[in-house]
Amino acid sequence: MKILLINGPNLNLLGKREKTIYGDLSFDDYYSTLQEKYPNINITYFQSNIEGELIDKIHQVGFEYDGIIINAGAYTHTSVAIRDAIAAVTAPVIEVHISNILTRENFRHESIIGPVCVGSIMGFGLDSYRLGIESFLKS
Repeated sequence: MKILLINGPNLNLLGKREKTIYGDLSFDDYYSTLQEKYPNINITYFQSNIEGELIDKIHQVGFEYDGIIINAGAYTHTSVAIRDAIAAVTAPVIEVHISNILTRENFRHESIIGPVCVGSIMGFGLDSYRLGIESFLKS
C-alpha cells in the first residue's frame, strides 16, 4: 500500500508555531513514528507553502497511490484549484486537521475540499494523520 501525506502552508512550522493549538512536536518527528508504526506501508510525505506545488503533487501521485491524506492548511477554506485536483484523481483522499476547525474562527468552519474527499478527520492533534491511515487499512 502506498499513501502520501500532504501538508499545506505553515505546517512546516509545527512544533514552533501556536503550540497551544498544534502542539510542540515537529511533523518530521511525528512522520518518523508513523513510519515505525506502519513498516509494511509505503508512507511518503510532501509539504509546501505553494498552492501550485500541492496541486502538482496530487496530479503526480493521484493515479498510482492507494490513498492521499491532506492537511491543506488555510487552503482548505480558499482553494477551488486544490478541490478540483482532488476531484480529478482516482486515489481516495482524506482531509485531516490537527485542530477541530469547527471550534475555531468562523472563516475556518467551511472546507472547500471536504466535499470531494472520502472523509474528514479533525481535532485529534497529530493523531488525525494516524486515524487517516487506519481508515485506509479498513477499506
